[in-house]
Amino acid sequence: MVDLHTHTYESDGTDSPSGLIEKAAAAGVTTLAITDHDTFTAHLVAQTRASELGIRLIHGVEISTKARNRGVHLLAYWFHPPVPEAFELWLSQMLEYRKERNRQLASRLRSLGLDIEVAEAEALGRTITGRVHFAKVLIAKGYVKSINEAFNKYIGEDAPGFVLMEDPKTSDAIRKVREFGGVPVLAHPIRLGMKDLDVEEAFIKEQVEAGLLGLEVMHSDHDEIARARYSALVERYGISPSGGSDFHGDIKPKVLLGRGVSGNVSVPQAWVDKLASL
Repeated sequence: MVDLHTHTYESDGTDSPSGLIEKAAAAGVTTLAITDHDTFTAHLVAQTRASELGIRLIHGVEISTKARNRGVHLLAYWFHPPVPEAFELWLSQMLEYRKERNRQLASRLRSLGLDIEVAEAEALGRTITGRVHFAKVLIAKGYVKSINEAFNKYIGEDAPGFVLMEDPKTSDAIRKVREFGGVPVLAHPIRLGMKDLDVEEAFIKEQVEAGLLGLEVMHSDHDEIARARYSALVERYGISPSGGSDFHGDIKPKVLLGRGVSGNVSVPQAWVDKLASL
């Protein structure tokens, strides 16, 4: 079983790196990519446990980018590590943008009448403090009852508390990943929110022209219709299919490692082999 999209508590998941590896082994996953947001920190610990349990661990990261005034997530993989230090340095600079976004987010929430301080969210994070940590603070203070409600009501992209990060342009991030030998893959394209399918296709085509090498066809948010549409785009533009559960642990209990939601993720080993050959 393959899963090329997972998260640990070094970003916005709930499992430790070793804990994630152990859960993957128990679930029958033999090829796993950890793709924490904007950090490779988890791989330092996870690699040892993965080797002990016979799991092929792929070095991955989910990069926060922007295009058309919306957040766009880009997965980047190094199938033949190590990841160049120069790329990790570039990535670490983005953490400063995230810290500034968090300060603005806390300020925005206070302007909405919510007693939220950035330090409260940072106390719940580790390498990365993100919106899910703000959601947990909102729950703890009784403003909402769930992570989903926090995003829908206050901090999701269409909610009044949302603050867009000063992220690199998607096309620039793609070029940067390629420059340092990585394989860039557009994550969960359904979340682009482009209801006009011609607009969605034009956007994906633009990223292919910038150097995009893959598209996440299988994802927990993708139904059969979406999978068919993205499979067709992969064929049309000569890029590689990819997929993963986007596992976050207890935050998204319905999302299972290697299987997604109700078994809607089943990534063939051949997809890994194709991506690794690029």
